[in-house]
Amino acid sequence: MKFTEDQIYRYARHIILPEVGGKGQEKLLGGRVLLLGAGGLGSPIALYLAAAGVGNVGVIDFDVVDRSNLQRQILHNTDDIGRLKVDSAKDKLSKLNPDVKITVYNERLDSSNALRIFKDWDIVVDGCDNFPTRYLVNDACVMLGKTNVHGSIFRFEGQVTVFKSPEGPCYRCMYPEPPPPGMVPSCQEAGVLGVLPGVVGSLQAVEVIKLIIGVGEPLVGKLLLYDALKAETRKLNARKDPNCPLCGKNPTITQLVDYEAFCGMAPSSHG
Repeated sequence: MKFTEDQIYRYARHIILPEVGGKGQEKLLGGRVLLLGAGGLGSPIALYLAAAGVGNVGVIDFDVVDRSNLQRQILHNTDDIGRLKVDSAKDKLSKLNPDVKITVYNERLDSSNALRIFKDWDIVVDGCDNFPTRYLVNDACVMLGKTNVHGSIFRFEGQVTVFKSPEGPCYRCMYPEPPPPGMVPSCQEAGVLGVLPGVVGSLQAVEVIKLIIGVGEPLVGKLLLYDALKAETRKLNARKDPNCPLCGKNPTITQLVDYEAFCGMAPSSHG
């Protein structure tokens, strides 16, 4: 691939990095990454991936911008209140970097459309905020052989990991059963520090870029925990469960199910 003068100038700080270089930037421009949610986590992820020159970015979200989103969802501004989040996201990302092709899905992700949507993407970035969608995303990624860059936030804490089967565990290996309904309150119920998704989402974006370029040590089999109040991070080992019903030696889950029924709760919006 031959870079234009504008691209050489735009991506100069990447190209001079020995670990990235021209070949790495070329890989980024050919990358295909789907973002689940244009909310708290999705906002910084989308902005940094577009700025980095990830050439194909998909965004799925069914929500509209609400005034209460603006405390943390930096992809949107006051003028976007009432707009579809995917429309607001496409406008901002296209203006940030015209090299990036933005594909939007204004629909609720569920068992009927997940496999259809996921099949065209290499990496799926999970920025959702509810358990039914997390299990759905995990199962669809394992079934299709897609890498899932997972992040979650709660009050002042966040976590990031990379689910890449069969190299490492899947979400079900770590969380075989969802918590009882009502035990874990949502961000809407418990609150969240506005800057926290910026930290966690940026860490997810770093993992995506490492995976595309093929550098460093992605968080496969590792769970990174961040505590904003203590300014501390911890990294835990996450092991693959040989008896996992999805990615284990004798899988019993071979198709997508009703995840709302599985978790005993209804889905909410993305972050």
